Amino acid sequence: MPRESSKPRTRREAESPPLVFRRLTPRLMDELGTVLRGSWGSGCWCMYPRLTGAQTRELPGSGGTNQRRRDAMTNLARRRRAPGLLAFEGDEPVGWIAIAPRTELARIETSRATPRVDHEDVWVIPCVTVRKMARGRGTALALIRAAVAYATEQGAPAVEAYPRAGATRTGDDNAYFGTEPLFRRAGFQVLRKPLETRPRNWVPRVTMRIRAAD
Repeated sequence: MPRESSKPRTRREAESPPLVFRRLTPRLMDELGTVLRGSWGSGCWCMYPRLTGAQTRELPGSGGTNQRRRDAMTNLARRRRAPGLLAFEGDEPVGWIAIAPRTELARIETSRATPRVDHEDVWVIPCVTVRKMARGRGTALALIRAAVAYATEQGAPAVEAYPRAGATRTGDDNAYFGTEPLFRRAGFQVLRKPLETRPRNWVPRVTMRIRAAD
């Protein structure tokens, strides 16, 4: 997985331990919860992109929806292929990124906001989250690069993302799928501009892709 950039670090960055990326496993679920706490994902456990509304209601288990989502993510974390990566500074979890074949992300596959561009067997980064105390020092960019490297190791021919179009800042609730400039810095290129037929209340999103060999 890629290391941090070799460019000079700011004083704040220099005081922080180097980032280490770990594949999500069941024993790291509490750390995932720490990263997601206080954000859009606090009750989602990053299952939202994977499940349609009907599939969410049908999740097995006796607890509430949030607990059943956690249980579902825990089961995914038991597989050989991890559903995402956690970023650590020392022992402190500071970021999370989901990465999976598009065919595993039912909501993305069926959404009118993210239709396929072609039949490429792409992997997708549906969300990236960085704790407030770790923002502003390249953590999200490093997570994206690490996720692309991981997908490449797993045989992905390309990786896609569907971030917010343009460079306008947005609130945390709309930032989990990333921004166009962020993915450009990671080497992604725009394949499709925002859909002209989208409803006015939809966030304008671009389809971006990077070849695994790039």
